[in-house]
Amino acid sequence: MKRMVMAGFTAAMMALGGMTLAEPGNAAAPRSQMTGHVLVKFRDSGAAGTALQSYGLKGGAGIGSTGAQLVQVPAGKEQQLIEALSRNPAVEYAESDELATVATADQYFPGQYALQNDGQSFTSTGGTLTVEGGKADADVDAVEAWDVTTGNGTKVAIVDTGVASDNPDISPKVVARANFSDSPTAEDLYGHGTHVAGIVAATADNTLGVAGVCPACTILDAKVLNDDGTGSTSRIAEGIDWAVSNGAQVINMSLGLGVPSRTLETAVNNAWKHGVVIVAAAGNAGTQAKVYPGAYSNVIAVAATDNADAKAPFSTYGKWVDVAAPGVNIYSTFPNHPFQLGADGRRSQGYDVESGTSMASPVVAGVAALAWSAHADATNKSVRADLESTADEISGTGTAWAHGRVNANNAVRQ
Repeated sequence: MKRMVMAGFTAAMMALGGMTLAEPGNAAAPRSQMTGHVLVKFRDSGAAGTALQSYGLKGGAGIGSTGAQLVQVPAGKEQQLIEALSRNPAVEYAESDELATVATADQYFPGQYALQNDGQSFTSTGGTLTVEGGKADADVDAVEAWDVTTGNGTKVAIVDTGVASDNPDISPKVVARANFSDSPTAEDLYGHGTHVAGIVAATADNTLGVAGVCPACTILDAKVLNDDGTGSTSRIAEGIDWAVSNGAQVINMSLGLGVPSRTLETAVNNAWKHGVVIVAAAGNAGTQAKVYPGAYSNVIAVAATDNADAKAPFSTYGKWVDVAAPGVNIYSTFPNHPFQLGADGRRSQGYDVESGTSMASPVVAGVAALAWSAHADATNKSVRADLESTADEISGTGTAWAHGRVNANNAVRQ
């Protein structure tokens, strides 16, 4: 069974075992597991064949660097075999491969208030609503940080639904692509990954659309979620492993599920051991329930704030959440071809707004990349410390999140 992760926590409700596309206030779908296989890790890989044969099973493909295998099992027998394998002394653990997916919201109001508040207003390209810019000092001072650095090619991996190849504001920033999803194409047909990537690294001062938090960063595009915004923990683990092997300094995962996975945690811990900063969305259930991978200790979990510097109503919160960042109606890139998030006509091709902790997470990933490039002796530990120690202690700090709303200018000058 695969754990399906929802791409990009846009403003939506999330169920305990996985995420669904649901707008704020709507009920989330129940937990969903992938059928026909389970994740198994053996204490001794040499014993795998013998142990599996006793259950009429065969060895499966390895999951990145986690040591776990994707073992094919009869449909409907997943939980029964997980329980049996878990009792086998040769097995370290057996678990389902859970389903996760993106969650989206449709409200439009501020423009790029997340970068710098200037009171501007704009008309959403997806409709006729004119909205105001930031109403408080709610931005992350990215523009001020650019006086120190704009990224210097720092590699940020977007582990998501892919990054569109036809948006000239973000596509040229992609230096490598890989498709781990079940989709036959690496193209982003859902839209979420392109929006997330643009928040990180859309080109600045090119007369096009928007600017990213880290406009001179480069992007590693790991497509792990399908064209409906769903994927599995095994594919996500593979994407993380690929990002590490391709030199990622920061990994962003605007996705998650409500149950832990030892396979996914192993992939996260391996990335941390290789010196990578890992950032993930906290979720959009509006509760304190933990979401993974955000809740793992080696991941920076991100809650969402609005243009008044207040916690977004949909945002998951709690002391387990590390920092906050703007995540309400964030303007960014979308594909220049039809995509599922735009199918209802409320999001336009090219550029538009979107909301969720899926949008807050890449703001933090961009700030982390700026901090990397600003310090010659930077490590993942020092970058995380810089982000957390210099965050602005807005209302909610210490209760809704541990440290504060990130401040890029402070982080690069730390």
